[in-house]
Amino acid sequence: MSIIPVCEELQLSELPQLCIEFTYSDIQIATNYFNELLLIGEGGYGKVYKGNITVGESRDKLVVAIKHLKLSSHQGEREFLAEIGIQSKLRHRNLVSLIGYCKHEEQERFIVLEYISKGSLEDRLHRREYPPLTLVRRLQILIGAACGLDHLHTGTGINHGVIHRDMKTANILLDDNWVAKICDFGLSKTGPTNQTSNYVRGTPGYVDPDYCETLVPTQKTDVYMFGVIMLEVLCVRKAVDVSFDDPNQHVLTKWAQECFRINSLAQIVDTNLVQAAGAISARC
Repeated sequence: MSIIPVCEELQLSELPQLCIEFTYSDIQIATNYFNELLLIGEGGYGKVYKGNITVGESRDKLVVAIKHLKLSSHQGEREFLAEIGIQSKLRHRNLVSLIGYCKHEEQERFIVLEYISKGSLEDRLHRREYPPLTLVRRLQILIGAACGLDHLHTGTGINHGVIHRDMKTANILLDDNWVAKICDFGLSKTGPTNQTSNYVRGTPGYVDPDYCETLVPTQKTDVYMFGVIMLEVLCVRKAVDVSFDDPNQHVLTKWAQECFRINSLAQIVDTNLVQAAGAISARC
């Protein structure tokens, strides 16, 4: 395990101004040799394990999330380098902190992140085992995520800021105190905002139509995505959901626009919020 200085802003209490390059053995031990019982997430990017990893000269154990990336192409390697390159320079209350990384052979890459206990906002909104979020909790989460996004755009000290390019409820994690933390910087970019992309990056349902048309991502691209997140939190409906019989309701933003056009916006609000508001009104 070697330690590489990366940024003066780094303020993890255990690891000030450091990013750790872990060995493959460190990763194996931390995940109990990739025990499936420690698997906490999985997707096209690969798998995420909860682990206990040894850090520092004191050999303290730190609870972490270890992202095991699939590198099926050169693009995957670029995303890995972009994620650790950008995230190593970021420290903010509302951004998930990078602890370190591991490169093993040609096709295995690992990113070690702070562990966020309550999972994603997406899960808290849409998985039935969780109780509905209160209005105050939803506002708290949205304000926190907005603060994190504002820091990316204006507070990093990086020229032109950072454009996330994949803002969505799955990429907002919630800690023990319900503090929102933006994660997943694999599609993020820095540099001038007039640079054209080769193709659109992001998740269907969240992507800015202007970006789709111009192929030029800007901070407004992230702001549009955040608007979709706000709408999803208000409605508790996924950005894209083809389970509805009515095709007009498959894309959340288009459905909301249609409801606005026919002056029926009230029907898009989550019924749990409506009922809570009614109960409050009855007590007043």
